[in-house]
Amino acid sequence: MSLYEQIVNKKEKLSLVGLGYVGMPIAVAFAKKIDVIGFDLNEQKIALYKNGIDPTNEVGNDVIKETAVEFTADAARLREAKFHIVAVPTPVNDDHTPDLSPVEGASRILGQNLTKGSIVVFESTVYPGVTEDICVPILEQESGLKCGVDFKIGYSPERINPGDKVHRLETITKIVSGMDEETLEEIAKIYELVVEAGVYRAESIKVAEAAKVIENSQRDINIAFMNELSIIFNRMGIDTKSVLEAAGTKWNFLKFYPGLVGGHCIGVDPYYLTYKAEQLGYHSQIILSGRRINDDMGRYVAESLVKNLIKADIAVKNAKVAILGFTFKENCPDTRNTKVIDIYRELKEYGITPLVVDGAADAQEAERLYGVTFSRIEEVTDMDAVIIAVAHDAFLKLDRKAVDAFFNHANKQKVLMDIKGLFDRKAYQEEYLYWRL
Repeated sequence: MSLYEQIVNKKEKLSLVGLGYVGMPIAVAFAKKIDVIGFDLNEQKIALYKNGIDPTNEVGNDVIKETAVEFTADAARLREAKFHIVAVPTPVNDDHTPDLSPVEGASRILGQNLTKGSIVVFESTVYPGVTEDICVPILEQESGLKCGVDFKIGYSPERINPGDKVHRLETITKIVSGMDEETLEEIAKIYELVVEAGVYRAESIKVAEAAKVIENSQRDINIAFMNELSIIFNRMGIDTKSVLEAAGTKWNFLKFYPGLVGGHCIGVDPYYLTYKAEQLGYHSQIILSGRRINDDMGRYVAESLVKNLIKADIAVKNAKVAILGFTFKENCPDTRNTKVIDIYRELKEYGITPLVVDGAADAQEAERLYGVTFSRIEEVTDMDAVIIAVAHDAFLKLDRKAVDAFFNHANKQKVLMDIKGLFDRKAYQEEYLYWRL
């Protein structure tokens, strides 16, 4: 009986190592069909899941309450499973080099609890070669088992988009790969249990790793082009959004928009690819150029705000400024690698300590990572300037009356920075110094 058959017949279990925005939805999806052990080192997170609370908002509390996932922080429970999926983050260090410590740590823990006949599939975004050259030796060393003999490996890049209720695990084609044909088929069949859109069998693990890392690099470069256009058009006095709407009428125009590029994928993955390229003696030009533009957008927004304060005859130092939105993307509580912090820090350099509001964000995480304490939206009054930084649904509902109430009416002009272009520019530009990317 194959491992797939054993799992389907519930004679063996599947484990999920890492229960964040990616791992937890995968665990929940599989638990509808097979027995699943959900493991995470974070005992506080496990306690929340066990109490029916979804801190990620990816599937919701009701789903967590009903799921059959066996949540645990006890690594020894991994010995009960034969098919393991590793979905831990792969961030970058301050110098933009890959930080592989989470995936190495997960490999170490899994290796200590690995049993013969297992298949290990990594989902973490990495540069080509990490699975076979870095993770496998750790698994072998910790388990005393031999890859290809006692256990097999594969790679299936995650494509979950946090906060996206349309493009889900079930509805996105899943790339799968294995160390040999037999392993590839086992992995493919197991993922086909939950992925309704089907799977794509990559010809090798390295091909699957490369496919993932270029997906986000491509998007990063396209957004960087839009950000550069925004800088140029702002200097020309042309509204970028209007230009893009006009250009978008052509059938083959790619509809990307300017913005802050944060999070764990688009703002990180390109550095994994360029790091490996550097090791091989090639210095990236296009990819790193795009990264430099996107990494600098927070400072650009802050500088634009200062210029608008001066234009409105408002003193810059100690100006009252509110930032609405702090997460790395809309309708998602995750603040890790948010680029809004760049705006916040740059404004502090000008003697401005912004008031930050974000009811959707993880407030404890923001305070722990950045030392930023959130305010309530009711506290946004008598402001000299307001920055709408994230397109949360709550901010989309703000009408003109609500926005007017944020400002100090003693000022001749109100400075409104609508980064994502949520509002109708023409409705504000007569009485406001309205600015958007």
